[in-house]
Amino acid sequence: MNGSKLILGIDPGYGITGYGIIRVEGAKMFCLECGVIQTSAKEEFSIRIKILHIELKKIIKKFKPNLVSIESLFFCNNAKTAIKVGQARGIILLTAILENVPIVEYTPLQVKQAISGYGNADKSQVQQMVKLILGLKTIPRPDDAADALAIAISAANHFNLKL
Repeated sequence: MNGSKLILGIDPGYGITGYGIIRVEGAKMFCLECGVIQTSAKEEFSIRIKILHIELKKIIKKFKPNLVSIESLFFCNNAKTAIKVGQARGIILLTAILENVPIVEYTPLQVKQAISGYGNADKSQVQQMVKLILGLKTIPRPDDAADALAIAISAANHFNLKL
């Protein structure tokens, strides 16, 4: 892949974690795969984060990304949910570290600015831009997968600006 880079974007969660793999070739970006890692609320939390680790490791092994881009934890009104999402983020970060993949983190505001140029863009505007930037026929579904692609695009844009 002469000069191309693979970026794995992750929208963290413990029930649903979105992921998106993009290939970056100069100023062009292509979606290789996107989807979600889903765990059942019927499972113990420890089992859910184990599943998250196992499935994320499979994705990293399959694609061998050059970079993992993950959304930073945002303020949450529900402390219990925020703690669990924080724990899931920890598993995601540890998995990337154990697989020797560098990590970058972006806030939701940074992602919106990188995708649409506007920090207060709504979800549908961001999704439309993801579709446009990646040349997709439809907006990726579910929303978590589209969000993960937006997070990957944010890293690609940041990386290209540094060049």
